Amino acid sequence: MSPFSQIRQVDYTVIFARDMVAMRHFYETVMEFPLLRMLSDRWIEYRVGSTTLALTAQGGRFDDTPTPHGAASLQLAFRVPPQAVAACAAGLEAKGVALASPPTDHPFGHRTIFFRDPDGNVIEIYAEI
Repeated sequence: MSPFSQIRQVDYTVIFARDMVAMRHFYETVMEFPLLRMLSDRWIEYRVGSTTLALTAQGGRFDDTPTPHGAASLQLAFRVPPQAVAACAAGLEAKGVALASPPTDHPFGHRTIFFRDPDGNVIEIYAEI
């Protein structure tokens, strides 16, 4: 048996933020994710369901060149109940967030909206329908 067969979930996701101030504002104020802990001004964690979403500044252990503006490097998908997709869309628009795709029902059984965070990462809110 492979030791990797014991992996059961993604425990946390780290976003290497280009603009920590804007990203922190977005995930705390727009997405309203509860702050889990702040290890420093370069490492901030949010609770998202049973997982953790962390923001970190470029540099440190992995000091790669940041992804150029306008180049998608990450997509996060957050699942909600079906009726919440439209409510999330309205909430985002009320906060000035432009939707890349309005609430859409797809033949493969998902209702989705798409938008971007301040660093240009693609964010999806979806429901199984």
